[in-house]
Amino acid sequence: MTSTRDAALHADVDRPSRREQILRAAAQLFAERGSRAVGVDDVGAAVGVTGPAIYRHFSSKDAMLAEMLLRISERLADGGRDRVAAAGADPAAQLRALIDFQVEFALDNPALIVVHDRDLTSLPAPEATRVRRLQRQYVEVWVTVLARLHPGAEAADCRARAHAVFGLINSTPHSAGRLGRPAMHDLLARMAEAAATA
Repeated sequence: MTSTRDAALHADVDRPSRREQILRAAAQLFAERGSRAVGVDDVGAAVGVTGPAIYRHFSSKDAMLAEMLLRISERLADGGRDRVAAAGADPAAQLRALIDFQVEFALDNPALIVVHDRDLTSLPAPEATRVRRLQRQYVEVWVTVLARLHPGAEAADCRARAHAVFGLINSTPHSAGRLGRPAMHDLLARMAEAAATA
């Protein structure tokens, strides 16, 4: 694993804490096998500690999954708002900033995308509710920008458009690697902008 892989789990990409190393290893294993097929001992072995040592950091495997999905949802919601604010008042520039942010996230965090898609329903209800609330906040950042670009469109149309763009960009666990990263980033960004503005 490179230092940028699934870096959304880290406060400091260059110096992840032991807790963050555990989360990154768990994300990779969960993506490969599904969270239900991975044991605490498997995660411990991946970071070079015994399974029981994991319990110093997490109370359970479900706690790892919950923190993983909450962290990425918070990172997306906060990052989306920050990118829009930094882009200025032009909605086209805001859209490009959001697309660039989502493409970077998708290319840097393929395991997290797989885990989110497959294992969100495995979260206990309170954590799942928090993740979904954060996801809605992120979607609404996109909806606000898209509504400014398509002033006659209903909010439901803008929301559907946002989800379609996410689906295109988040296909990277299946499509990335076929091109070099810069070329893949450029291709995804151009396709996403075309879809969002069609």
